[in-house]
Amino acid sequence: MLKEVAEDFQEHLNYSSDTDARKGHKTSESSFFGYKTHIALSDERIITAAVITTGEKSDGKYLQELIEKSTQAGMKINTVIGDAAYSEKANIEYTKEEKIALVAKLNPILTQGPRKEEDKFEFNKDAGMFVCKAGHLATRKARTGKKGTSKSQSQTYYFDIEKCKVCPMREGCYKEGAKSKTYSVTIKSDTHAEQEAFQNTEAFKQLAANRYKVEAKNSELKNGHGYDKASTAGLFGMEIQGATTIFAVNLKRILKLLNENE
Repeated sequence: MLKEVAEDFQEHLNYSSDTDARKGHKTSESSFFGYKTHIALSDERIITAAVITTGEKSDGKYLQELIEKSTQAGMKINTVIGDAAYSEKANIEYTKEEKIALVAKLNPILTQGPRKEEDKFEFNKDAGMFVCKAGHLATRKARTGKKGTSKSQSQTYYFDIEKCKVCPMREGCYKEGAKSKTYSVTIKSDTHAEQEAFQNTEAFKQLAANRYKVEAKNSELKNGHGYDKASTAGLFGMEIQGATTIFAVNLKRILKLLNENE
């Protein structure tokens, strides 16, 4: 049936020749097809590190790599500012070990307790849903378990079972004949008490106010330098485009800073 439909509507269909690109989500209702660029930015608004990934990857997984790349570039880091995607447990533990203050608001679902199969499901902060390894976004969520009991409540995410039935990655994930596919996260209120205490301080709030610089830099890359669209196919091509675009943006910023100092 799919073949017949494709043949019937051949002139109206657009096919992608990019085998590396993947679908990502900005909200639960909207998506994009392509790549992500995860960047680290200094106070002077110079990009100190970047990691290019396919579109379905979670932002929070690349914090450590961005910090390490920035350090190798000569940065001395004592504070990192980011959104809720960067406040997952592994990042909190890493920055604490490195004596770096992590200014990222806790996500009550992601960070308040351990979760199983972390390698199979990643949280998309923009959509507020989990995404499976195949890139499928959960369709809805519900809190399960009773309040006021000794047992912890869970947040359960529901996936489209029809997609699971034909998914090429269903082995070990989807049980044949199952009527539903869900993923649950245990909610515990006291797991990140220390980070929560820091989050409630005035110092945290003042530092968090500087996060607009990253959004402004993203806007400059996309709107001022055409970085909202890949110029070639493939992850390597996107990495080359990212390197040249970031080089140009950094050079402009450095020249502006030099002129201001003069």
